[in-house]
This record gives sequence, C-alpha cells and structure tokens, in this order.
Amino acid sequence: MNPFVGIRRELHKIPETGFQEFKTQAYLLNYLSSLPQEHIEIKKWETGIFVFVKGTAPVKTVGYRADIDGLPIMEQSGLEFSSEHPGFMHACGHDFHMSIALGLLTDVVTSRIENNMLFLFQPAEEGPGGAKEMLKTDIMKEWWPDEIMGLHIAPEYKVGEIATKPGLLFANTSELHIELRGKGGHAAYPHKTRDMIVAGAHLITQLQSIVSRSVDPLDSGVVTVGKLEAGTVGNIIAETAVLSGTMRTLNPETMIILKSRVEAIVKGIETAFECEASIGFNQPYYQVYNDEALVSEFMDYAASSTSVRVIKCKEAMTGEDFGYFLKEIPGFMFWLGVDSEHGLHHARLNPDEEAIPVAIDLISGYVRK
Repeated sequence: MNPFVGIRRELHKIPETGFQEFKTQAYLLNYLSSLPQEHIEIKKWETGIFVFVKGTAPVKTVGYRADIDGLPIMEQSGLEFSSEHPGFMHACGHDFHMSIALGLLTDVVTSRIENNMLFLFQPAEEGPGGAKEMLKTDIMKEWWPDEIMGLHIAPEYKVGEIATKPGLLFANTSELHIELRGKGGHAAYPHKTRDMIVAGAHLITQLQSIVSRSVDPLDSGVVTVGKLEAGTVGNIIAETAVLSGTMRTLNPETMIILKSRVEAIVKGIETAFECEASIGFNQPYYQVYNDEALVSEFMDYAASSTSVRVIKCKEAMTGEDFGYFLKEIPGFMFWLGVDSEHGLHHARLNPDEEAIPVAIDLISGYVRK
C-alpha cells in the first residue's frame, strides 16, 4: 500500500469539525516531526499548522493549502477504516487533501526544490471559515507566498482526470439563518395566536422569488432553504420557526442584492404576521477565482504529463473559503478526479485512493519544473 494511502485511512478515522481538529493536528504534527528538520520550520496556529520549507536557491515562495476538518455526518460507507467519531465523517475529502499535502511536503523536504514552499494545514473550511483568519496571522505575514495552489476531490471525474479553468471556478456563498417569533397556543383558537409555521411557509415561498425577479436573467444565483424547524405536536400552533439555508452567486455584487432582498422580505413577513424576526448571514465565502496565467501554466504542464488528462470545466456553485487566499494571492484551485458513486457531503462517499499518488506526482513535478 502507498504510505500516503495509509495516512489517509488513519486520518479518515478521526474527523473533527472546525477549530476542534485536536487529534488531527496532533497526528499531522507527529508525522511532520518524523521528517528531516534542517530545512523546515513548523508553527501551530489554533488547530492548524504552517510549515515553511526552505528552497535551495529560492526566487519565490509557493503556497500549498490543505483543509483538515470533517463534517457532522454519520458515516455509512461500510469501510473497514470508517470514522471512529460517531456522527462525524470526512465526507468532503479533506483526508485526501491532507495526505496529498503530506506526500508533496515529504518529497520537497527529502528531495529539495529550488523555491521555498509554504504548506498551510487549514482548519474550519466547512465552517466557520479558517482561511480568512489564517490570512490575518503574523505567521502568514512573515511567510507570505508569491502564489498559492490547492485542490479539491471531485467524485464525478475519473482517477487520472483533473479539471479546472481560468477565472471563476467556485461561487460566492453565504449561509442563511432566519428565526421567526410569534405567539403559540391551542390549535382550536388560531385567532389568539401568531402562527409561525404559516409565516415560515409564506417566507420560504417569497424567498424563491428573489432569483427569478431580482437577479439579472443573464447572471446566476441560488437561494435554498434546506431546513425548517417549527412546532411540537399537531394541535399546538407553533410560536417559533427557524429556517436555515444557503445562497450562492457567481458575482460578488449579486450576493449584496440577495441579502438586501432577504432583509426586505423578512421585514414584510414581520408586518404581515405580527411577529419578530432575526437574520444571520453566516459563513460568507468569497469566490474561487483562478489567476489566468498561473492556472494556464499548470494546465499546460499537466497536459504534457502521461498520467493525467486535463479537462477544462465550467464554473460551479460550490463554495470554498480558499477563495479568500486567491483574493489576496495569485493562484489557482483544481478538481482531482476520485471516481466515487456518491458525491461530496454524502454519508457513503468512497473516493478511489489511486488518486492520491497521482496527485502527489503531478504537483511534485509541477513545483519542480
């Protein structure tokens, strides 16, 4: 077995959510301590890690980011190395991301390259968002890279396929949380209550008008309410309703429009149903926008390789806080094919581990070119 496949399996057993990645950090630090230390510096930040690798004759510093958190999902993959943390799973491939980063790091430490490299093992990508905070640190400022790259596994692509494009790759995103508070009571006396199930139902319907009536038809946006909590039993009118969802846009300015319309519609619901409401726009992520020159150079390099096939893909409505790095630092992200029947964030996600050495070899060759 490839050693970094084994590492992936060990990491897969210990998924932890954002800024709670204590076992994960300890595992990574233990591995890093086994490497030759002469040309590397390691610094902890929260539950993440910075690793600076000195080049032999550096003209620049190349950044490489791997996210390290898992998701609050009960695993149903049936794998012999399934999660040992009930209710949590690496269902977005961050165990792959970490093992690939460790493989690349090991290669550039043991068989050195010309340029410096900065490896960022970033916590809380799934929430509440670690990239933006990591960028603010003194460690980051000390080791600021000239360019940066990262990858994300893609179940829909085969092993040996990578996909990316110049410009916009992932969307702007914002989570949506709305609480409605009315007056509960007996179902036989609705006139003495303020029913928040009815208010919530009207609100959900009106939210669906935002994209169709407030966004340019040539632009794109998504408003999804994925969760509604209200009521206790069938003969009691609900006093509260809590709606949770997400918003996605391909344009930062369109996200401002979405938020403005949500606020206006919720204010109208307050008036119409004589209730109180609060809105939270949580976990806002900036778009992943690939530097045209750098990603084109990478795509040309990958295309010359016999081990991968390069696909120029379309932009997606997925969100990634790697966008904050790309907002400040030229760089790119790409999809890595892992050929899984089940998609990202699915309890049965089972990526093909053959993609791990493929990715390590590809990126190692690229940073050496």
